Amino acid sequence: MLQATPLTDGWILRHPEGAAAALPATVPGCVHTDLLASGVIPDPFLGRAETEVAWVGRRDWTYETGLEAGAAHAAHEQTDLVFDGLDTVAEILLDGRLLGRVRNMHRSYRFDVTGLSGRLSVRFASAYAEAEAVRGRLGERPAAYAEPYQYVRKMACSFGWDWGPTLVTAGIWRPVRLEHWSTARIARVRPLVTVEQGAGTVELAVDVERTRVEVPLAVEATVGGVRARAEIDGASGVVRLQVPDVRLWWPRGYGEQPLYDVELTLLHGDAPLDVWRRRIGFRSVELDRRSDADGTGFTLVVNGERLFARGVNWIPDDVFPSRVTRDRYRRRLRQAADAGVDLVRVWGGGIYESEDFYDACDELGLLVWQDFPFACAAYPEEQPLRGEVEAEARENVVRLMPHPSLVLWNGNNENLWGFRDWGWEPRLAGDSWGEGYYLGVLPRVVAELDPTRPYTAGSPWSGSWERHPNDPAHGTHHSWEVWNREDYAEYRAHVPRFVAEFGWQAPPAYATLRRALPGEELAPDSPGMLHHQKADDGNGKLRRGLERHFARPGKDSEKDSENESGNESGWDFDRWHYLTQVNQARAVAAGIEHWRSHWPVCAGTVVWQLNDCWPVTSWAAIDGDGREKPLYHELRRLYADRLLTLRVRERGLELAVVNQAAQAWSGMVRLRRMSVEGVVAGEAGVGFGAEGRRVALVAVPKELEPAGPKEFLVADAGGLRTVYFPVPDREVPYPRPEFDVALVPGGIVVTARTLVRDLLLQADRLHPDARADRGLVTLLPGEAVTIGVSGWETPDAEAARSALYCMEPSR
Repeated sequence: MLQATPLTDGWILRHPEGAAAALPATVPGCVHTDLLASGVIPDPFLGRAETEVAWVGRRDWTYETGLEAGAAHAAHEQTDLVFDGLDTVAEILLDGRLLGRVRNMHRSYRFDVTGLSGRLSVRFASAYAEAEAVRGRLGERPAAYAEPYQYVRKMACSFGWDWGPTLVTAGIWRPVRLEHWSTARIARVRPLVTVEQGAGTVELAVDVERTRVEVPLAVEATVGGVRARAEIDGASGVVRLQVPDVRLWWPRGYGEQPLYDVELTLLHGDAPLDVWRRRIGFRSVELDRRSDADGTGFTLVVNGERLFARGVNWIPDDVFPSRVTRDRYRRRLRQAADAGVDLVRVWGGGIYESEDFYDACDELGLLVWQDFPFACAAYPEEQPLRGEVEAEARENVVRLMPHPSLVLWNGNNENLWGFRDWGWEPRLAGDSWGEGYYLGVLPRVVAELDPTRPYTAGSPWSGSWERHPNDPAHGTHHSWEVWNREDYAEYRAHVPRFVAEFGWQAPPAYATLRRALPGEELAPDSPGMLHHQKADDGNGKLRRGLERHFARPGKDSEKDSENESGNESGWDFDRWHYLTQVNQARAVAAGIEHWRSHWPVCAGTVVWQLNDCWPVTSWAAIDGDGREKPLYHELRRLYADRLLTLRVRERGLELAVVNQAAQAWSGMVRLRRMSVEGVVAGEAGVGFGAEGRRVALVAVPKELEPAGPKEFLVADAGGLRTVYFPVPDREVPYPRPEFDVALVPGGIVVTARTLVRDLLLQADRLHPDARADRGLVTLLPGEAVTIGVSGWETPDAEAARSALYCMEPSR
């Protein structure tokens, strides 16, 4: 039977220029984390230390350990040295003998070391050196950023992004082990799982590697109480199992997520040689891209059920991916599920994530849209890259096939759009740029190996060069005019078929900033804040976004006098921090409310982005320390099965009753036209009825439409509320907010004596470990809200009041 021995102990790290100086190394890991653990470099996440460690990515590094034969080595015919991931360009040597060379972070590697022992060395060359050498051979290609990430098969965002630091890594980033085996081993299993009329079919295509070609082999597989056996013909075989009355796997909110254990054993006679175990789920998936009166659709269909995808974009959860543990994956993805998310897009500037990520998605019912790792650049199609691209695609397509959560393969992020719109076409002058991957190699690989899942060439992609790649009426759309140039009110001007990227920035939580910028006097443009803002003109876009909606805050309140100093433009930091987080939540709400109300024309929204890889001002809902921004809590409302939203249409003000639940929703909506002083100027009850998975529209009586800046409309139904203010906040004559704060077990109660709009408890100001269970909430006079608070060591009502923020009168 195959025996595996992890190689985790005894590793050291050497720099060729100082070979005598060896540091202890952790495997899996990377050079940066080993240098950090030994105190050689400062934490690059703190202050501006990122710039102090830039030299690390420019050097060559060597990992070493002893390789001993051992008893298992002697008892088997072959021993393989197996690396699940090497980052990125390396030579592997044993006592100076070359075992092989590698140049792809996204692949695994296997070397025959039968009968060998000695000093194992993995010599990593700088990824910069490799990328610059390939660029020199193949020629310059345009990209969104100056770093040479498109010339090496490595996590692109390690070279920096508009939310990430430039920390170019090297190291043994995934597990390494010795595998001892005799006669034969399982080299690959490709599971095709289908379901039809209640019966599931599992077809396991098996490839084997042999030491003895003449020995007869068989495979035996079990799943769901069904057993089947097949002979191996040479180096391959197929075993099929029919499982009656299977329980279907559903995305969260649509049903349960039953998983079935599959076990396949390689046999010589009755003697087991190797075993392969995975979990699968039975479900069907289609992508409806039919043309209709509105353009070309992009609707996911799971088990025959058409879905409005409530999605988020996922980036690597740490710029050093080896630090992301199974528990951390589950915690972050649990946060996504708790926010109502049912689809996670693994973005193309990152990695193919570990099994832990997809296991968690299987269990939580989170659909996975998987990008192939190409993002925001023209990628050469010549060797050595072309062969690496196909090899990595083949390996990872098969590796991820067992996971029922995986429902879509996507060729790239924004490269088809970039070719057409970003000035690449004339600069390339006929040079290759990746089109052959997205429209040739990758769809061919998916069709050959994984025909049960749909493939799309890119995001955005309209489906044809006859249309603009980012045409909102066709296929997927990225909405970045908003944020970059336009106000978020412009979201309401369009109804894309599927919005795969959109978002708005905000700074991280206060405690995250305090940890990341120790000792700094915080201001929007303080040195550390600017360093942890990577977007082009990011702070300028934040400022312009605020000025469209809010009057510039003054410094005459008691709270302001106690705050940290502002910058030269006059923004008080604490007020700026609160308002930017409010603006982020409102921006995303404007998009999702509008697009959900247009289901089924629009069939999904994928917010940019769920998470961060370090502490930074970004588009994330969860910051780099794992703290939830107000946007996160707003997503819980926006992605709930049932949603109310008020919007102006051609006929006037309308209430959209969005019902994503299977059950019909009917009742009375209470509409109140109110003044900011709390006076009810008009009220009516209006009936509504929304079928399951449908949207109903309710006309607001003309007499209830707000008249002027002092009035707003409140709609309540089924425990849900939405409010509509007809003018920006800077024009609303808010009263000075008055409210009472009292402690209750597990939190606080806030009771409003006036209108209190967008009340927010920043719990991390009470204690770095404190968390609030809700975000922004608007209270009418006399209303109260209970805010749960965990991790608060010494509850105090006055302390809580000091951490509460809300809209205030313009000054």
